[in-house]
Amino acid sequence: MHMLFAGVDSGGLSSVGGPRFGLIINKAVGNAVVRHRVARRLRHVCAELVVSGDSADFWRTLGGGRRDMLERADIVIRALPGAATASSRDLAGQVRGGVGKILERERSTE
Repeated sequence: MHMLFAGVDSGGLSSVGGPRFGLIINKAVGNAVVRHRVARRLRHVCAELVVSGDSADFWRTLGGGRRDMLERADIVIRALPGAATASSRDLAGQVRGGVGKILERERSTE
């Protein structure tokens, strides 16, 4: 997982607000049907991370200003072959963990 924050030279990219997520799901994950299923699950996880009430617990554990950091982030998620057999709950936990880890690391460098 990689994250780019606005304010960093983003090569002229413009942001409309809120985080942007990009998914990389290569053929090692599975055939087209499996890759699309993984992409749908990950898109759902990303959407919930940003807007759902379920993510409120996630933001409470991270604390205050980190949500502002996420609002100006571009996030790229690369699915590994294990994503094909992982449950949606496992994928959600891994995405939250990755985002949390990156935000903590970014926060500590400020």
